[in-house]
Amino acid sequence: MEQATHRSWGEAFRACIHPRVITMLFLGFSAGIPILLIFSTLSIWLREAGVERSTVTYFSWAALGYSFKFVWAPLIDRLPVPVLHRLLGRRRSWLLVAQGAIMASILWMGLTDPAQNLTMMAFAAVALGFASATQDIVIDAYRIEAAEVDLQAMMSSAYIGGYRIGMIVAGAGALTIAGLFEAEGTYAPVAWTLAYACMAGAMGVGVLTTLIVREPAIVRTDSKYFHQTGDYARFLLMFALAVVAFILANIVSGDFLSPWKADLMEGGMISELAGFITGALQLAFAIGCAILAAWLTTLAGITPTGMVRETYIAPVRDFIDRYGSAAIIVISLIGVYRIADIVMGVMANVFYTDMGFSKEEIAAVSKTFGLFMTIAGSFLGGILSVRYGVIKILFLGALLSALTNILFAIMAHIDPNTVIFAAVIMADNLSGGLATAAFIAYLAGLTNISFTAMQYAIFSSVMTLFPKILAGFSGSVVDSVGYSAFFIGTAAIGIPVLILVVLAGRLTTVAPARPAAPNEKPGA
Repeated sequence: MEQATHRSWGEAFRACIHPRVITMLFLGFSAGIPILLIFSTLSIWLREAGVERSTVTYFSWAALGYSFKFVWAPLIDRLPVPVLHRLLGRRRSWLLVAQGAIMASILWMGLTDPAQNLTMMAFAAVALGFASATQDIVIDAYRIEAAEVDLQAMMSSAYIGGYRIGMIVAGAGALTIAGLFEAEGTYAPVAWTLAYACMAGAMGVGVLTTLIVREPAIVRTDSKYFHQTGDYARFLLMFALAVVAFILANIVSGDFLSPWKADLMEGGMISELAGFITGALQLAFAIGCAILAAWLTTLAGITPTGMVRETYIAPVRDFIDRYGSAAIIVISLIGVYRIADIVMGVMANVFYTDMGFSKEEIAAVSKTFGLFMTIAGSFLGGILSVRYGVIKILFLGALLSALTNILFAIMAHIDPNTVIFAAVIMADNLSGGLATAAFIAYLAGLTNISFTAMQYAIFSSVMTLFPKILAGFSGSVVDSVGYSAFFIGTAAIGIPVLILVVLAGRLTTVAPARPAAPNEKPGA
């Protein structure tokens, strides 16, 4: 059962100005800066530099580190940063390293002209994606360890708010700076260099926050293996060999499966399904080769089997041991909780355009007004979670997210109306922000402090995997049944989510597990 910690309204509102909550606002800002410098802002720069549209889209792969961050999350749980660990502690030292890498990568991108050296820009973008994903891992772990569960929702709300503000700075801010030093219709690399340099400087907010805040006072179970420099080097070598095996296997299998994808499409299969099947096989083969490489290194004595087991297997086993058969319910909930929002969201901008709204209206209502509604919704979700408990707001968020999709179905039958558009966006983004804040707090409560980074990285990867796969077929569904039926369908698939929330609320707790004492069962 959920912990019965219900606060008064005064306590709920005072949580908004708790020092840990304010900390997450600034760290969220730091996390929001890099993402658009890889996606939309970079895309505009590349197009101005004359890069082909098909090539521009490939740069989105630079952010794949966000989807696979659970692979190196255990290193952050287990490996201390030399020198800095003694000065700052585990979380702050890793956070400072990640932020330094982000700033260096942004400057690397800014000093590279894609018109002259596109390959170098690609390497810089991948480095930024990896460093940014690493920062996310550490911030998530820090948030979970820095405060008790009743403050997690409010910290999540502040993080979301800061993240969105960071995105505004890296999006509109960077474009504005570039525009100031670039004449209309011309391409001036120095303008983008200055814009990216300013974004690297904006990361100073996160660096300063990291230096000011205190390290979480968490007692962890000592590792049996990671004690000497040689142990770290051997483990990193195993990790590097596994990564190389993954990359090579991905390239080889891609060349092999591309003709098969074409054959499937010629046989009548829709491109989305053919792409999914071949992509899934390619990913499975690459993961299998990476695991095989790691296993062979242990057989060769490079890395002790116990070291691998403690790092990768123990976090998963701990979760299963603590929740038993209820683990299936929990993982199912994590995997589908955001399904209504993500599946619908893929078609949102296309829907607005097809409805007849102008780019200016979409930018003003959906992007600007909607952004502030999301931030407001996240803080509302945090306050309500403190007041009534996470599970109740988790249920409310899932219910509202499904119901607001019906509003889009209604809008599909109405002539374009900016007031109605704004009202629907307000309802949708408020409910989405509320649900996300409660959901992040719930995920935080599921983790064991001994494996914070690894377990939360797994949760955050699982929560978008299935919805994003399903969202890939959204266009085909709309073509078949139309917008109205599509939106009603996305609302209907939210019903199982409500059932799972009820079951999870009865079977699980939302308090991060502390390290078990000797001879104590995990999670006891």
